[in-house]
Amino acid sequence: MDYKTARNFLIDQGTALETQRNPDAFLMRLKQGSAPIPGQVTNILLALKIVFETLQESPMLDRQLIYALHLLAVESTQQFAAGSNRGIAWPPVLKEDVERIAIAVKNIFSGVWQ
Repeated sequence: MDYKTARNFLIDQGTALETQRNPDAFLMRLKQGSAPIPGQVTNILLALKIVFETLQESPMLDRQLIYALHLLAVESTQQFAAGSNRGIAWPPVLKEDVERIAIAVKNIFSGVWQ
C-alpha cells in the first residue's frame, strides 16, 4: 500500500458516517452494531503506519486526512462503547483494536511511534 492509497482508504473509513458512501466502512459497521469485515482493522492499522512513516517529518498535515483520523480515533471509541451499552457482543479483540487505532492516530499527530 502506498501513501496515496493509505490516505484515501483512511478518509473513506473515517468519514463514512458523514458521506454515507460506503456502508461497509469501519465506522458505519460499528454504528450499525456490526463487527468489522475480516482484515479491515489490519488494513486500517497498516494504512495508519504508512501515513505515519510518510508524514513523520512533515511540519504540516492535510486537513481532510486529519479530520478523518480524528473521526476514526474518537468515533470508533464512542461507537464501540454505545454498542456495548446496547448489549452488542463485539468480537473479543475489537476493544483492543479500537485502542490501537486511537494510539496510532495519536502517534501520527505527535510524530513519534510508540
